[in-house]
Amino acid sequence: MGSLRIKAIIFDLGNVLVDFDHNLAARRIAEFTDKGPEEIFNLFFDSELTGLFEEGRISPLDFFSKIKDTLVLKVGYDSFLPIWNEVFFLSEKNRQVYLLAQALKKKYRLALLSNVNILHFDYLKKEFTVFDVFHHLIASYEIGYRKPHPLIYRQALGTLEAEAGNVFYTDDRPELIEGARALGIRGFVFRGIEQLKQDLSSAGVGLE
Repeated sequence: MGSLRIKAIIFDLGNVLVDFDHNLAARRIAEFTDKGPEEIFNLFFDSELTGLFEEGRISPLDFFSKIKDTLVLKVGYDSFLPIWNEVFFLSEKNRQVYLLAQALKKKYRLALLSNVNILHFDYLKKEFTVFDVFHHLIASYEIGYRKPHPLIYRQALGTLEAEAGNVFYTDDRPELIEGARALGIRGFVFRGIEQLKQDLSSAGVGLE
């Protein structure tokens, strides 16, 4: 075991560095189906189908085909893409986290660890300038597992070349933090920029 000094920091993406609202897509898709926005939302967010897509186990075209069949969707793939992707936006909270990450990069290895599908990730990298601050980008669809599966956290530790006790991790979903803590990673639930700074300080991370 190494010392407990923090050597690397892992950030979640959604609702930490970039905000999103799947209701935006659900309401737009509702215009092309008899299904209501709530049913569409449940299909989009954290469903078994989305899980397969975020683990890279089905292709974008297969994902769309299954959604089209399930919703009896009257829209083509090219029209679906912008609806599916345009659910992200930047808030002042996101900007503050990004600036903090910029400062931390001077002394720590930084990784982004996200449950994300290839369509969203490609779109985000094209449209949002939040990725340049990270040494490593770790996406679930590339690994084949989603948080909180232990293997995606182990992949992050291997990529960072760090032991679990030397890694700080922040994520807005408590169950994903618990999955990381089970491996010894020093996880903290993200509850805003000030709480994040307090958590970093309590873990011995220098903010200056």
